[in-house]
Amino acid sequence: MTKAPEQIRPEPRAGIMDIAAYVPGKSTAAAGVAKVHKLSSNENPLGASPHAIEAVKRLAEKMEYYPDGSAARLRQAIAATHGLNPANIMCSNGSDEILGLLAQSYLSPGDEAVFTEHGFMVYRIYIQAAGATPVVAREADEKADVDAIIAAVTPKTRIVFLANPNNPTGTYLPFEEVRRLHAALPKNVLLVLDAAYAEYVRRNDYEAGVELVAANENVVMTRTFSKIHGLGGIRIGWVYAPMHVIEVLERMRGPFNVNAAAIEAGVAAMEDRAHVDRTVAHNAEWAEWLSKEFNALGLRVTPSVGNFLLVHFPEDAKHSAAAADDYLGARGYILRGVTGYGFPNALRMTVGTEEANRGVVAALTEFLRS
Repeated sequence: MTKAPEQIRPEPRAGIMDIAAYVPGKSTAAAGVAKVHKLSSNENPLGASPHAIEAVKRLAEKMEYYPDGSAARLRQAIAATHGLNPANIMCSNGSDEILGLLAQSYLSPGDEAVFTEHGFMVYRIYIQAAGATPVVAREADEKADVDAIIAAVTPKTRIVFLANPNNPTGTYLPFEEVRRLHAALPKNVLLVLDAAYAEYVRRNDYEAGVELVAANENVVMTRTFSKIHGLGGIRIGWVYAPMHVIEVLERMRGPFNVNAAAIEAGVAAMEDRAHVDRTVAHNAEWAEWLSKEFNALGLRVTPSVGNFLLVHFPEDAKHSAAAADDYLGARGYILRGVTGYGFPNALRMTVGTEEANRGVVAALTEFLRS
């Protein structure tokens, strides 16, 4: 009998080291840059609600206490705003945690999960982490293609992840198309609607997914406080789901997965509708302005309904996305390279403050004329 080689250290299970680690957007510029405008992570340029900031300050005197493990007040605030049953809501340490818990709970080795060609990179990571097989559905014109997603579904499929709107493209599916996708899925396949940017969308044919979740047993909707509410650093997400899914996730999540500061800030942010309205108005004004300015420079912009733009650069090396990224970074403007998303010659820009937006356009004007 051949003796197995002796292991000299603990080893992870098979497949873990095949996962490509998630790489976030840059947050620093070259040394010596006087002022940095971080436009790489789709953060809120207006910051957090003043009420949320005050709520966290008040909590500073009570940090020795554990938070409410069920985040009841936060769930109630979300439910009141969106007209939902709080029992069908679970809060989390960012919506990423929910996506991971869903993969852990509903995927096993040998299963498959589908996401679109330019979809959020963490889908692949969580699918692989669960030991399942990621399946990519091609997009059409940088937009999710329902027919391609349906064609990618097999008897092994257990989850379909759909970011709507999608990051980094900013494109979306009208809800009739989402309903058509759901109608074509087997009842044992979970449709996960990742609606992180839903609050920014102002289109009559868009829905985040509330009604579809309420009427079915195999649909969930995930949301986040990181974008519209400006609470990316405090990490809050939530899911609206049928009770049988909530019961599964409650067994899988860690105790106290939403910290006390997040609960207090989340409640205050959810109740501050004026801040949300200001954010939406700012984004609508400047996203339109930026798109027109970039187009005037000869740069193609993927039509976006989110708080960011995907900007495509010329094919020549002198004016490529990589060269533009270096040029902008040296001047304190930090955008997001999206090669990992299948766009090697594009940059994603978060809609920033007026100063940042005008500065990027001025810098790119100089860059393209150099």
